[in-house]
Amino acid sequence: MPYLLADGANQLSPTEIWTLITLGAFGLVYLMFLRPMMRRKDPLDRPSGFAGLSQQRSVERQMENLLVELSEMARQIGAQLDTRAAKLEALIKEADEKIAFIQSTNNHSISNSRSAPSLQPKEMPDPRHAEVYALADEGRDANFIASQLGRPRGEVELILALRSK
Repeated sequence: MPYLLADGANQLSPTEIWTLITLGAFGLVYLMFLRPMMRRKDPLDRPSGFAGLSQQRSVERQMENLLVELSEMARQIGAQLDTRAAKLEALIKEADEKIAFIQSTNNHSISNSRSAPSLQPKEMPDPRHAEVYALADEGRDANFIASQLGRPRGEVELILALRSK
């Protein structure tokens, strides 16, 4: 690029002059506006004073209050969990007792009716499930059956999982 001399021997073309002016303007805009905006201000750079100390004490009090509330909430949740665990244990004990009663009743009825024919009906498959069973018996997977029958895959998997062996 030729330099502009005082005697005018090597002058710049108008395109070069406008290019230099544009670059200078961009540099000036960057230095004056963009660079200061990109600097991040550190909140800890502020000088600590009376307002800062009172704010710090206020934050400390708020934190202490939050910790007290948190410990109270944890205690309440623990108590609720203990209550629910006790209820669950009672329900499990009740279910075990009912299972034992049903099993003893079944054993008693089986021993009394050995000579009598079985009164329990043979399970008939649900007609809504028959299509699913038929396709499963052909070796089709749940995705294929679901797409073929227009049913959700989860429903088909549930029907197959609950199928009596």
